[in-house]
Amino acid sequence: MPKPKIATDWLAGCSGCHMSLLDIDERLAAIAQVADIRATPITDLKQPDESGVDVGLLEGAVNNSSNEEVARRMRARCRVLVALGDCAVFGGVPALRNFFTLDAALRRAYVETESTEPGSQVPSDPELSAPTHVRALQEVVPVDVFVPGCPPDPDVIYYVLTELAAGRTPQLDGPRLHWH
Repeated sequence: MPKPKIATDWLAGCSGCHMSLLDIDERLAAIAQVADIRATPITDLKQPDESGVDVGLLEGAVNNSSNEEVARRMRARCRVLVALGDCAVFGGVPALRNFFTLDAALRRAYVETESTEPGSQVPSDPELSAPTHVRALQEVVPVDVFVPGCPPDPDVIYYVLTELAAGRTPQLDGPRLHWH
């Protein structure tokens, strides 16, 4: 039986969830014995291959059209999609932006701060993805497993990966489900 393929990617956020993945330390070698790690911060591959993967971990909130495209592509390529971290699960810190109009937030950041020069404007570049209302991952695509935390506990990530690699559904309740 072939090893299940695992891939990760991230959207808007801080990449702290991927740091927690790396905090699994030598247990990553144990995961590599039972799964084929395709695209993560520890490989050179930036995207899962077109043939798809069995388990995809996606961290971060969806806050622009590019994030939405990544989320949809990852969902299409993955048999099981895991929302990794508070940003993916419920919008987390990026969703705080939703309490302000986008125009007001951009003006504050680019025009009204002490560090901007007189006459500064909000940047406008057609190459940049258009910012949108920040959304949790499941508001854009169906999610199979939710792993909360900011960042999630490395032991919980390890548990989820080993369960999914073994073809089991992880049970995230009781002592495994807590925030730091």
